[in-house]
Amino acid sequence: MDKRTTETEAVAELRDGMTIGIGGWGSRRKPMSIVREILRSSVRDLTIVTYGGPDVGLLCKYGKVKRLVYGFVSLDSIPLEPHFRRARQEGAIPEVRELDEGMLQWGLYAAALRLPFLPTRAGLGTDVMEINPELQLVTSPYQDAEQLVAMPALELDMAFIHMNRADMHGNGQYLGPDFYFDDLYCMAAKRRFMTCEKIIETKNLLTEGTLHTLRINRTMVDGVIEAPGGAHFTECTPDYGRDERFQSEYAATAKDPEAWEAFKAEYLDISELEYQKKVAAR
Repeated sequence: MDKRTTETEAVAELRDGMTIGIGGWGSRRKPMSIVREILRSSVRDLTIVTYGGPDVGLLCKYGKVKRLVYGFVSLDSIPLEPHFRRARQEGAIPEVRELDEGMLQWGLYAAALRLPFLPTRAGLGTDVMEINPELQLVTSPYQDAEQLVAMPALELDMAFIHMNRADMHGNGQYLGPDFYFDDLYCMAAKRRFMTCEKIIETKNLLTEGTLHTLRINRTMVDGVIEAPGGAHFTECTPDYGRDERFQSEYAATAKDPEAWEAFKAEYLDISELEYQKKVAAR
């Protein structure tokens, strides 16, 4: 089956109030062309589940987020995402659930397995349990009788991920150092869209990487979008590294309303094609 589509068609499936998962990790291999398309849309009141980077900062800045579930929100070389930090300081995110990174993974895994929860030691003995009083403990039914966190499933309406390579059927390949948890996002969601740097023929998927890099298979994906530069300004190694100069320029806009308006007009109030042309011309 040919599953090729576009960012516009994928985002058109979003509805107000949906829960979406965004793959990648911090400022690494984020599906930013999809995020930019969401910014252009009228959708709002989203619940975002992610190991956050500029995706979270931008969606918060645009007022798209009603609830945020996260393990962290970082730009990596800039420890705390500045627009996210400002939104938190100003109380602009109506609901937040800050989790241990392992708890977020287990929540996605539980949803992927269609289980109501999974037991984990992650979060025990930390303030995570105090700031999330809805989280419950369970007791092991075995001789150890250990107390564990019952991490609830993080069920998603839609998931968006970005890969280095894919075929038109929905098989996806990462070529960087880590697959992060993109497979779990796809398995936890009802609808799944994958952007990629390049769509290639299935027979060529092992030309650049070994079998283990084919982390995403076609049963996990409903739509494939060829989006060269689609992860910019986050990194998508080995195709390109993080655009540190661009990221610094972006981060500086959190401190200056005039700089933000100029940045928005220059890079966000335009089409994805225009965005990529401006990035290439820098």
